[in-house]
Amino acid sequence: MDIDVVLPCLDEEAALPWVLGRMPDGFRPLVVDNGSTDRSAEIAAALGARVVHEPLRGFGAACHAGLLAATAPIVCFMDADASLDPRQLPRVAGPVLAGEADLVLGRRMPRPRSAWPAHARMGNAVLAARLRRRAGVPLRDLGPMRACRRTEALALDLADRRSGYPLEMVLRAAAARWRVRETEVDYLPRAGRSKVTGTLRGTVLAVRDMRRVMAEAAG
Repeated sequence: MDIDVVLPCLDEEAALPWVLGRMPDGFRPLVVDNGSTDRSAEIAAALGARVVHEPLRGFGAACHAGLLAATAPIVCFMDADASLDPRQLPRVAGPVLAGEADLVLGRRMPRPRSAWPAHARMGNAVLAARLRRRAGVPLRDLGPMRACRRTEALALDLADRRSGYPLEMVLRAAAARWRVRETEVDYLPRAGRSKVTGTLRGTVLAVRDMRRVMAEAAG
């Protein structure tokens, strides 16, 4: 069974050759260009990826555009910045394929530890703890590598188009009584500078988006 892999992309021309070159057999890359000013879209297409253009800026906007464009029964999401190894996608998609889980997240294990800045790890840990208490899901990381079934994900009717999208997915999945689990994946030094975790400001904005999503879900 083929699996579509949604890769939100903003100026990732340096990382895409490595990422697309390590895509496992049966995993079809779907690069969502979110307004890149470099040659990301051109490089992705030349390397055999399907390219979708999403003009609305935002991580959630890019992810959702990919979900809408996907056609495979199972969809994976992962960053396009080389911080995650596509060869580990089968360990995330496997439980969904086997019918053992409905949503699987890759719990990031930094290799080396400096690959994940302390401010980003701390923000993620706080949100994950709140998520465990509120939604009852056994997660220690809101990891960007994840897998689920496409039609079920569309039925969640996700609304956030910014950094709160990954959290909203988990919250709505938990409310729908999905079986949510995580499995360890390597987290590597990314190519270039992160738009979110590479700066304190980016992390603060992402945490703010996620807190807003959490508050909306509670209300």
